[in-house]
Amino acid sequence: MTESTSFGSARYVVGIDLGTSHTVVASVPLGGVAAEIALLNIPQRSTAGEVLAQPLLPSVRYQAAPGELGDAWREPWPPQGADAQAPAVIGRWARDLGTAVPGRLVASAKSWLSHTGVNRTAPILPWGAAEDVAKVSPLAASSAYLAHVRAAWDRAHPEAPLHQQAVVLTVPASFDEGARALTLEAAQLAGLPGVHLLEEPKAAFHDWLVLQGEQLASQLAGSRLVLVVDVGGGTTDLTLIRVEASPDGGLPVLTRTAVGEHLMLGGDNMDLALAHQLEAQFAGEGERLPAPRFAQLVQRCRIAKEQLLAADAPESVAVTLLGGGSRLLAQARSATLTREQVRQWVVDGFLPPAQISDVPARRQGALRGFGLPYPADAAISRHLAQFLSQHAAGTDAAHLPDTVLLNGGVFHAHAVVERLTEQLSAWRGSPVHVLHNPHPDWAVARGAAAYGLARFQPIVEEIADPGEHDQAQSAIKIDKPVIAARLPQIGGGSARSYWLLLPAKSGARPQGICLLPRGTEEGVRIVLSGRRFALRLGEAVRFNLLASSRSDIPAQAGQIAEIGGEGWVELPPLSAVLPAPQGRDKAQVEVQLQASMTEVGTLEVRCVSAEKSDGASPSWLLPFAVRGAVRGAVEHDAAADLVADGADRESAGGQNGLKSSDARLPEAVALIDRIFGNQAQDVTAKEVRQLRQSLEKVLGPREAWGIALLRALFDTLLARARRRRRTVEHERVWLNLAGWCLRPGVGAELDPWRMEQIWALYPHGLGHGKEAGNWTEWWVFWRRVAAGLNEAQQMELLEDVAGHMQKTVQQTARGKSSHGSYDDMLRLFAAMEAVPWQYRQEMGQWMLQRLKRPEETAQTWWAIGRLAARQPLAANAHLVMPPEAAQEFLNATLAQDWRRNETAMFAAVQMARMTGDRARDLPDATRAQVLEKMRAAGAPPRWIAMVEQVVQMEAEDQKRSFGDSLPPGLVLL
Repeated sequence: MTESTSFGSARYVVGIDLGTSHTVVASVPLGGVAAEIALLNIPQRSTAGEVLAQPLLPSVRYQAAPGELGDAWREPWPPQGADAQAPAVIGRWARDLGTAVPGRLVASAKSWLSHTGVNRTAPILPWGAAEDVAKVSPLAASSAYLAHVRAAWDRAHPEAPLHQQAVVLTVPASFDEGARALTLEAAQLAGLPGVHLLEEPKAAFHDWLVLQGEQLASQLAGSRLVLVVDVGGGTTDLTLIRVEASPDGGLPVLTRTAVGEHLMLGGDNMDLALAHQLEAQFAGEGERLPAPRFAQLVQRCRIAKEQLLAADAPESVAVTLLGGGSRLLAQARSATLTREQVRQWVVDGFLPPAQISDVPARRQGALRGFGLPYPADAAISRHLAQFLSQHAAGTDAAHLPDTVLLNGGVFHAHAVVERLTEQLSAWRGSPVHVLHNPHPDWAVARGAAAYGLARFQPIVEEIADPGEHDQAQSAIKIDKPVIAARLPQIGGGSARSYWLLLPAKSGARPQGICLLPRGTEEGVRIVLSGRRFALRLGEAVRFNLLASSRSDIPAQAGQIAEIGGEGWVELPPLSAVLPAPQGRDKAQVEVQLQASMTEVGTLEVRCVSAEKSDGASPSWLLPFAVRGAVRGAVEHDAAADLVADGADRESAGGQNGLKSSDARLPEAVALIDRIFGNQAQDVTAKEVRQLRQSLEKVLGPREAWGIALLRALFDTLLARARRRRRTVEHERVWLNLAGWCLRPGVGAELDPWRMEQIWALYPHGLGHGKEAGNWTEWWVFWRRVAAGLNEAQQMELLEDVAGHMQKTVQQTARGKSSHGSYDDMLRLFAAMEAVPWQYRQEMGQWMLQRLKRPEETAQTWWAIGRLAARQPLAANAHLVMPPEAAQEFLNATLAQDWRRNETAMFAAVQMARMTGDRARDLPDATRAQVLEKMRAAGAPPRWIAMVEQVVQMEAEDQKRSFGDSLPPGLVLL
């Protein structure tokens, strides 16, 4: 929604709080007053026979079994949006059904939408659900809730459909640009293309401002700095707002000065904590419940927590877990949860007394749920102490907040409110003023409507011929933000500064250049006029961005500063292939970067050409790469194309992101060009075969080539791919070197684009298919980059390699194979992580049959371990073979003598490895059996640790597991 956005026939401002636990909608007529803000009662099924309309729509979705719900799920309307798979139900009934059958409940979609470690557009929810449960993506689930809201609104306001209204959608202040972009996409998929994003703490404070009416100025008269603490179901959001007297004696001037980092810590974590405390009473001391039973326990603890933290709480409540199937009641077990236990485990656990100088612990604690990256330290008080130390002038009590607004359902509990306000008062040395929030469940939605009312006052255009138009259809435009009477605007602009990562000099800390300073107002465009980039159109380009909420780093556009310390967040990269104009394939252009905080609340970065065409400068929007996130992180790549103040520019395109210290690259490119360049040069077969050794003389040992250098070399080889077939040796060397440089096919920005280019070569196959050595390099190449292939591509490759493997098995029985190495085909088989696990199960069963042959290689055990591993290289964790399916292969390894067959033992390690995710981990008893056998066989301590606890795999074992070392700088999470 920009200043020129047209609302058409808009009549309302609608605020939507798309919360982790609940979704709430409030509205007010455009041109109305704050007193007219009303909540929307959202129809939703409460039981199989009843539809109830209430303000809180639980943000959950129940994926029912066929026939389970009859036709009841069709009322008040079936799930809509991006992935309307039926039968399913949204809201209160879904939550109640999920309490009994948690394996079918999609919950915490908002948290998953901000989780960069998974593909947020892939169908992965419910997390850890059985194969017969239809799954949806976090994006689709979020869209479905918004679509339900749209249907509810349209039924209540048929004359004013929601997509034509001024919609303000709230997000956590800590959401990064990727999560914000996906939130906008969810709204678009739900048929709401023109929403404006607003940070939730600001919305909550807007609601408080509205409620004060004529008393607003007096209520804030003694306040200098307001702290907003918003603890929702999935996140804790912290915001500071400075209060200053108005120069003209009117309403106070409000400026948002700081926001906290993304903290996935809220009511969900408290439910998990209670469930962990009670687990032993249901599973036995030292034992763990299966994932579905533990999920049920979490839901029961949520209900008990709400009862025991209420103002009129009983002394205790019973927490009951039902059995399964026909023994539903016979196997039911109960435990007692007391009010004092909840106070101790929730209040003392999440708000323990802390010093203002405390910092959160970094060690991973026990609160790991269902794949979400919860923080290591669950103490909100320590996170708050660190936030105030960074943003409230250090630890000086005089500069700490004197006023606090608490928002979120957790603050219904008086004990939680009391503990937090006591802590803030202790840090200050004097009591803090608590702003009364009468409705923490829907303050955000109300505040979003109030914000929209203040910002988007309607201006009705004059119609040239009124007779041609109904008055109700008059166009309403937003010219400029107009502040409603008696409601001050919260200024402050962008909560963060945004930085482009620059090349790191040898031995120096990385540096960044500021694209957009902290505090930049919406709609203001910043151009780095003194910095230019040389880019090649038609090739992949990438810019690595970081954001900082730190107030102690002065930030001005174009300023260069060191990157390091707390408060820096790595954003999804900006990446694109900029189209080349007609007839100018891969033309090089000079560009400047232009950044702005858009009117809808998102960062926008463009490349603006220094050349003018038809009187205008062409520009290209650089989108955030938020799709297909992989479980890998790359060392900070550099913007090596930067031309600073007229300095010599480096080439762009494939070398974008290469460190400036790699000045040897031109010499390496020349070596590659001698073998694979446009002009065939007089080179011998020996020179071709020795290309790798020649490159190592220039660049050092290939194991030490960093990922930026590897991708630059690969891009050089890709540009010369047409010459790979000149001779047998050319093809063999190209495949070997290109596969090494692109491995593992993921981990660096723009790898998806590279994989698209390389997959286009697959149908052409080998140019020298009669050479067994070339076939071997062919299989090795695709095994090295297999992690970057999608499911369809892996399936095609799987069918192909299966046919060649069958021929190889037949030929090997008669002599030497002409289709390459059987072992390499086997290893390629095992690298297919993106195919449905049932295919990998079938492959593994075929391999078990092969192992009955005495001549079968030990590589088969390695392949089985990879097929059934708990932790994939790059595939999303929902594709991991379920524990019950992996048991067959683990049993086969347990039958081996591990003192004689170390490969089988390592396969068992991969299958029994502890991940902390109950949906993937083997039962405790099974892992105990594996550990006992490992100790008896003298297993290395690091292997034992991998089965006992959640630890990172060491480099030596990574190489053993994946078949090659990972590039330096790429870290598996």
